[in-house]
Amino acid sequence: MSNEKSPFIVEGKLADNERLKAESRNLRGTIEQDLNDDLTGGFTADNFQLIRFHGMYQQDDRDIRAERAKQKLEPLHNVMLRARLPGGIITPDQWQVIDKFAEEHSLYGSIRLTTRQTFQFHGVLKPNIKLMHQTLNKTGIDSIATAGDVNRNVLCTSNPVESQLHIEAYEWAKKISEHLLPKTRAYAEIWLDGEKVESTEKPVEPILGDNYLPRKFKTTVVIPPQNDVDVHANDLNFVAIADNGKLVGFNVLVGGGLAMTHGDESTYPRKADDFGFITLDQTLAVAEAVVTTQRDWGNRVNRKNAKTKYTLERVGVDNFKAEVEKRAGVTFAESRPYEFTGRGDRIGWVEGVDGKFHLTVFIENGRILDFPGKPLKTGCLEIAKIHQGDFRLTANQNLIIAGVPADQKEIIEKLAREHGLIESDVSAQRLDSMACVSLPTCPLAMAEAERYLPAAVDRLEAVLTSHGVGKDSIIFRITGCPNGCGRAMLAEIGLVGKGPGKYNLHLGGNREGTRIPRMYRENISEDDIFAELDTLIGRWATERHDNEAFGDFVIRANIIKPVVDSARDFYD
Repeated sequence: MSNEKSPFIVEGKLADNERLKAESRNLRGTIEQDLNDDLTGGFTADNFQLIRFHGMYQQDDRDIRAERAKQKLEPLHNVMLRARLPGGIITPDQWQVIDKFAEEHSLYGSIRLTTRQTFQFHGVLKPNIKLMHQTLNKTGIDSIATAGDVNRNVLCTSNPVESQLHIEAYEWAKKISEHLLPKTRAYAEIWLDGEKVESTEKPVEPILGDNYLPRKFKTTVVIPPQNDVDVHANDLNFVAIADNGKLVGFNVLVGGGLAMTHGDESTYPRKADDFGFITLDQTLAVAEAVVTTQRDWGNRVNRKNAKTKYTLERVGVDNFKAEVEKRAGVTFAESRPYEFTGRGDRIGWVEGVDGKFHLTVFIENGRILDFPGKPLKTGCLEIAKIHQGDFRLTANQNLIIAGVPADQKEIIEKLAREHGLIESDVSAQRLDSMACVSLPTCPLAMAEAERYLPAAVDRLEAVLTSHGVGKDSIIFRITGCPNGCGRAMLAEIGLVGKGPGKYNLHLGGNREGTRIPRMYRENISEDDIFAELDTLIGRWATERHDNEAFGDFVIRANIIKPVVDSARDFYD
């Protein structure tokens, strides 16, 4: 951190995570000792938190926790790993390696595509953790900084049509990711048996700081008109501005985030602020300046108010922006015009400007597994064995089989259909629905999300059909707790878990992802939720204007007030 004392630094007793990071020896801790401790399947003390900086969360199967306790056994500790894949692009060879590891070394055998445009392994036991990292490393993948108080996996719009523009934007996503990575050698030393080069020089981390960031930090690169990465869910966003199909710069949006804490009105979801336009050559300097300003000014006393969105509210957007300009040596120009028209993926085949074809397949909940009559995992593997292009994971948890030459299109489609990757009867509503993982593996989960989503969509479809609008859809999302992984706080209908079978019902987001929904009913059951929705959707069906979306209707009809400034009116 800078030695100059800023008036914007929060004074007080630091949160314990700050002690943890300071004493971690740049993220090494005693993780290696824990790995060699076969008396427990978990990580102890500070290491439980430190492994997150290496891309892992310790979890256990909560469905069997009580039974194991009766048997006087500790919980079935395992880790979830989230890979670092800027822009979500992966090769067929890498896919085959990932598939094999999931099949042979995870408790669940699945590959899960996430809302962070990457994949996760779930259920990896301690004896296989180092093997997991080394297996991924051999194929060119790591999990550095995909969790913890760092800049996480950088998202990029998965646009297979405007191929040249996508290539340019994707390259910037990779550059930003590499520029903001931790510089410590801890990952290589612990997981890849790298030479131990622990430095006594300070600082080891010139950008992140040796105490790293006050809280997690998320970055995206987005190509309008698609807002498939949900820019307002992220700390830092680069909105691609093109001239005649050529990328010329970015509008920079700062301070978005969706997480909150039940019962704590000092926490709230927030949209990002538009700082202005920059040219391409200014991109990395601005990215670094935003990160270092948040590093130095972010709240290290209260982690619940430590995210960038709260820093902007506390110090003022103009002050934060001016500091970024000073540190980066740039002056933001007036933002260039752009428009978001949707967030969904283009399911099915599209032809790119390069003449190659791209097949986007719908993966409900992003869970790639062989289900009865629907062997998705086998299908993806068989396609990977012959595919000549690449795979692209989307922030909507779907999969794009990209860069298919015309002469390979027929065989790819045949394999996809045979394995249930292409279905003709997937509704628009199912395509517009999403959930976080939640139970049984997430330790923060309060209610079901992934496992509940299919049945919830069935009920929502039935309501839509009963009112004669069965071909329409509503952006519908479920998250098992208020931490925001399912991005329910950018949905037209968002369910936020409150307890077993109970959710807060939020209404009033829009289809473009530029409006926060407001809580309509608190802590209600699934039956009560759908009773409310039946009434509201009935009104929408009969009272809406031409092509008026549900989220827009509930606001125009004064069913719920729009969230204009969430720091001041989210709880009104």
